[in-house]
Amino acid sequence: MNLFINLITGAIVGYVASRIMRSNSQLGLLVDALTGAVGAFLAGYFISPLLGIESIHTSITIPTMLVTLIGSVMMLYIVKVVHREKRHG
Repeated sequence: MNLFINLITGAIVGYVASRIMRSNSQLGLLVDALTGAVGAFLAGYFISPLLGIESIHTSITIPTMLVTLIGSVMMLYIVKVVHREKRHG
């Protein structure tokens, strides 16, 4: 059940990140949500310990949501750059 909640939360944060990055029309909502969920997971695993914040896997709080949002935005940026390079290169 915890994995399901993490995926839902990551997808929601991924959607918000896609709106921030304005990538909704380029990649599609499902890809944005999945990429955001992966970014949220990776941010919780790598960035949270650096900042001394719990990961989204242990609790859902404002600081953990901000960390997952940062991770989602970073992941969407990487996917957007790779997608752009693939189309033009």
